[in-house]
Amino acid sequence: MSDDVQVIFTPSGKRGRVARGTRVLAAARKLGVDLDSVCGGRGVCSKCMVVPSFGDFPKHGLHVEPGAVSGLNAVEQRYDKIRGLKPGYRLGCQTEILADVVIDVPPESQVHKQVVRKAASERVMEMDPATRPVYIEVEEPDMHRPEGDFQRLAQALEKQWQVKGVRTDLEVLRVLQPVLRKGDWKVTVALHDAGDGPRVTGVFPGLREAPLYGLAIDLGSTTIAGHLVALDDGRVLASAGVMNPQIRFGEDLMSRVSYAMMNPGGDQEMTKAVRDAMGDLARELAGEAKVGTEEIVEAVVVCNPVMHHLLLGIDPVELGQAPFALATSESLDFPAREIGIDASAGARAYILPLIAGHVGADAAAVALSEAPQRRKDLSLIVDVGTNAEILLGNNQRVLACSSPTGPAFEGAQISSGQRAAPGAIERIEIDPATKEPRFKIIGNDHWSTDPEFGTPRITGICGSGIIEAVAEMRMAGIVDASGLIGSAEQVGTPRCEPNGRTHEYVIFDGGLEGPRITVTQGDIRAIQLAKSALYAGARLLMDEMGVDTVDRVVLAGAFGAHISPKHAMVLGMIPDAPLNHVSSAGNAAGTGAHMALCSVKARREIEDQVKKITKVETAIEPRFQEHFVAANALPHATAPFPELRKIAPLPDVSFNTGGSGEDGGGRRRRRRG
Repeated sequence: MSDDVQVIFTPSGKRGRVARGTRVLAAARKLGVDLDSVCGGRGVCSKCMVVPSFGDFPKHGLHVEPGAVSGLNAVEQRYDKIRGLKPGYRLGCQTEILADVVIDVPPESQVHKQVVRKAASERVMEMDPATRPVYIEVEEPDMHRPEGDFQRLAQALEKQWQVKGVRTDLEVLRVLQPVLRKGDWKVTVALHDAGDGPRVTGVFPGLREAPLYGLAIDLGSTTIAGHLVALDDGRVLASAGVMNPQIRFGEDLMSRVSYAMMNPGGDQEMTKAVRDAMGDLARELAGEAKVGTEEIVEAVVVCNPVMHHLLLGIDPVELGQAPFALATSESLDFPAREIGIDASAGARAYILPLIAGHVGADAAAVALSEAPQRRKDLSLIVDVGTNAEILLGNNQRVLACSSPTGPAFEGAQISSGQRAAPGAIERIEIDPATKEPRFKIIGNDHWSTDPEFGTPRITGICGSGIIEAVAEMRMAGIVDASGLIGSAEQVGTPRCEPNGRTHEYVIFDGGLEGPRITVTQGDIRAIQLAKSALYAGARLLMDEMGVDTVDRVVLAGAFGAHISPKHAMVLGMIPDAPLNHVSSAGNAAGTGAHMALCSVKARREIEDQVKKITKVETAIEPRFQEHFVAANALPHATAPFPELRKIAPLPDVSFNTGGSGEDGGGRRRRRRG
């Protein structure tokens, strides 16, 4: 009988010969098979479960007898008695290979598990987090051993896991000794390695059964969105969003830069405000998922350049003037506590690289998530927000720019606007004949005209609601192409009421019992300015690429999934395209942050990709202003929009009587010829 035997692992297909009696976990490590283990082969963590397969395998030319592996040993019997083994499952660290055998590694036992990034995508993400749990047994101190507790912990990592040169932070040293003693010198450490060497970022008594957790945070100008993620399989356990408290210093980015310039210490005020919010968000997410903040061992943050600098405590003054120089554009890895995140003692924070100027880590995250560089067709990806990031490209070339749209799309600067929360109008339809509206509010699945709608509290209108409202008003002939709201006589509905020298459209009037929700001329103007900046940025990239059309348009952003592509095109937010070529990606920047949290490979990919993206500067490009002015009309002053006109009526009405006056935003009414 030969001293070595053949083992074939599925689904990887890796095979090789090992000495008879070799345990499955050892064989997997020798052959580079993806088999998990936290306890280091002690038979207590259950991460290395495998399923030996018996019978005929013509594909491999093998017949495997049941005796090809050892029977249950004492460790497995104890485990089976306490926790139970699934039928056919074995502990890889205890099962010996005695003859030629086929071993299946189920998905739950794979370190680099593959997970679908999102339902609408064909891309698969490989779990390869920078932080993983490792169980070790540390030698107790005695009078004859001068080493410190951390030195003996490091020795245990090297001996039991072949991890050399491990480091840690002072914060971890402060909690190390009590945890070691509480765990009777048996501990699970959070071992972080993003390519710069191993580091202990957390320590837990005994064998930790639960996974470690991480945060994926999209730090936007208006809102901060966060997800609490399990680092074993990438599942999202809790999601939450808070308003960015920096709004009180300025609603848009340049207002905040100006505040920092004009108020000594203003940048420090804004830094403290956003860090406090980051801490609050971490605690809210942990509370929702019922986990302790000390169990959060890592965070990934994406943000635009101004938010990036203010979060890090860097004065953003240089971003307020050409050439918009960044303090640093590379990715960063540092202690999470430095940016206010409430997490484990040594938790790390990673910020994706910035592209250039005002195109930041959030745009890089969108590029990671949507991956236009992987596709042959030409993709226009618009991350809608206070400062919109726009990508245009394919596998030949990718361009990027930012466009200062302002906060109107997120409900700010809108007379009845609010953030997306229960009670906010999020969908609206207007009958083109009667001009009567019906709407849906967040928290209620019924239309307002349905008997089942009931009498919920209506509080305002959110970003997706105002986009649909203005577009519906245009299709119903309540607003003309220049953006003017007609009078009751011109439009034929008493819902158009005077408001100073202009008019407003009444969506809902709660009387004494509720709010009055209207769309004013100032609201229309705010949406026009925002959408014109968005469209102009997209057209500028198309000019640079030398194209008049794109193959697909992707709407992203915190409320990207809620924006109706048809209504976005009626407004002229995006270039004309067949409606079935326009899709919503939701918060693509947040998805990119999630991917980077779950995969070191994804981090390396985007760090390499940003170096290949060409940045176009809208602030100094004369054509941007030309496109902006033409885009003020609904949908556009000169572009014909043939695809849009196939699906949406755009009445040829004009409410400009030729008189001058002030619109609802205090601006002079525009004359149209």
